[in-house]
Amino acid sequence: MISAQTCELFNIPFLQFAQMKKFCPEQIPQIKADYKREWEEWKACILQVSQQLGSPFAKPHIESWTNGWQVRAHFFAYFKYEFNQNSAAILSVLLNRRRLQVCLDWHCYRADRSQINLQQYNQWLDNLDKNQFADWEIWRGDESEYDDFRQVKQLVDQDWLLRSDNDFWCIGRNIEKSALDKINPVEFITESIRNLLPLYEKCHQ
Repeated sequence: MISAQTCELFNIPFLQFAQMKKFCPEQIPQIKADYKREWEEWKACILQVSQQLGSPFAKPHIESWTNGWQVRAHFFAYFKYEFNQNSAAILSVLLNRRRLQVCLDWHCYRADRSQINLQQYNQWLDNLDKNQFADWEIWRGDESEYDDFRQVKQLVDQDWLLRSDNDFWCIGRNIEKSALDKINPVEFITESIRNLLPLYEKCHQ
């Protein structure tokens, strides 16, 4: 299962196989084996979440541990409703060297063929219950996945303003690596996604 040890997987000096072959060729078999093992655990966790969520969710998208020329800097998966599969609004789950993250996100790579546009995605900001989500973290789409994020309760009114037509917010929950072994990741991810559903649905109204 996902643990603090899984995060350590991503603490390697080189991600590209070409660099590994040049600087540490003897480590490649072990790196591949470690990635495959931990990715299978990740996949099993995401599939358990999928079972918990049930209908109307589509089968989750689980990104591979490699794209052929490099290993990933994180593990990534996302969920959508069956009838929103062509939407760039996603409920994403990410594990990197720092933390486990579950959030409502805009999938920029799918934006050009999305059934909704970015302005529709941003509808979730309208009438957001800032008391209900007070302790949730929020960050702009162009912030790094490794940044320190603010909580909803820490933002003042002018902070919420979108800076351009391409600007958007993500909202979610993050468990730092040091706390990962103290939670049940399947329960954490499932509960977080369920709490985000009213916002996800607002994007498609």
